[in-house]
Amino acid sequence: MKILLYGINFAPELTGIGKYTGEMAAWLAAAGHEVRVVTAPPYYPDWAVWPGYSATRFRRETWRGVEVFRTPVWVPAKVSGVKRLVHLSSFALASLPSLFAQWRWRPEVVWMTAPPLVCAPGALAFAKMRGARAWLHIQDFEVDAAFDLGLLRGERLRGWVTGVERWLLRRFDRVSTISQRMLERAASKGVDAARLRSLPNWADVSSIRPLKAASPYRSELGIRQDAVVALYSGNMGAKQGLEILSDVALLLQHNPAIQFVYCGFGPGRAVLEERCKGMANVRFMDLQPVERLGDLLGLADIHLLPQRADAADLVMPSKLTGMLSSGRPVVATAHADTELGRVVRNCGLVVEPEKPEALAAAIATLAGDPDMRAEFGASARAFAERYIAQDAVLKQFEIDVRDCLATS
Repeated sequence: MKILLYGINFAPELTGIGKYTGEMAAWLAAAGHEVRVVTAPPYYPDWAVWPGYSATRFRRETWRGVEVFRTPVWVPAKVSGVKRLVHLSSFALASLPSLFAQWRWRPEVVWMTAPPLVCAPGALAFAKMRGARAWLHIQDFEVDAAFDLGLLRGERLRGWVTGVERWLLRRFDRVSTISQRMLERAASKGVDAARLRSLPNWADVSSIRPLKAASPYRSELGIRQDAVVALYSGNMGAKQGLEILSDVALLLQHNPAIQFVYCGFGPGRAVLEERCKGMANVRFMDLQPVERLGDLLGLADIHLLPQRADAADLVMPSKLTGMLSSGRPVVATAHADTELGRVVRNCGLVVEPEKPEALAAAIATLAGDPDMRAEFGASARAFAERYIAQDAVLKQFEIDVRDCLATS
């Protein structure tokens, strides 16, 4: 099959949408398909274009058997609702020449990931004009999240934007997303059930496994072998409610047996570092190379997954897949009746969002009970192997794409 992937984030970004789109492209190419990608230069989560790439030039490269077309994009130094919209729009406009340059290649499927939904009109127009199938994959319901998080405001504006979103969603041949609750939300926006598909985020369970010995990061960070490490690893952005991480570290700083490691980058890191200043039980790390991801996730005795209350059911955090695959328990802030809450309570503890005392108590409970940690960790690994193994998820996706092409 000829498959064109279209979206602003792609490898070599190490987290979020770019990670998954890159892994999908490499897997499809290895399976014998012709794959091309139209994307931006890597910039996430630093919000700065990486060295060796340009924000103002077109570029063509080959990556793991995949033809990649990089387009210009404007990346703001400080992110706000309006600046984010301009950022996404700059890619949507600048990428159109590279998108339509695939005309002679004749892709059979145009697969677009959202965010950014602002790219959907171009993707639909190209696919329909070229006779290709149009597939939209939703990682975040960005419109709902933007209004619920206060990045955009106004009932009239919300009504107009939501109407445009519904109009676009109904015109794709297939719409997929990463969780059952998000599939239900897509259906509520008017997407016919026959066109909906599940495409969960996956984990490479062969490379991310429970460690048989202590992670080398313990000695590199100077953490005692008998200390319990509570790890947050991932983007440090607006949806996570990261201020709670400093609150729990402060509440538990009297317990030297519990050490906190916060790994990642994003617009929220500077604030979090400032709030944790002077705390001897907190260490910060930059994002680590992908080849060391197993060691990083294996550093955790407890994984931390904070979510803001107003975003808790809009997203299924992509970082959860690696946590589960590492065979370590998870403590998440989520409402118990959300899909995230239901998944985590089988492999860890769930507390209500934005309640640092409850989160600190849950961490302390797990830290003091190694048998409970082992039991939850085994359940986490079993869930990963059964439901989110990379090969299983992408083989089903391959079947679904063939079915899409076969449907008149």
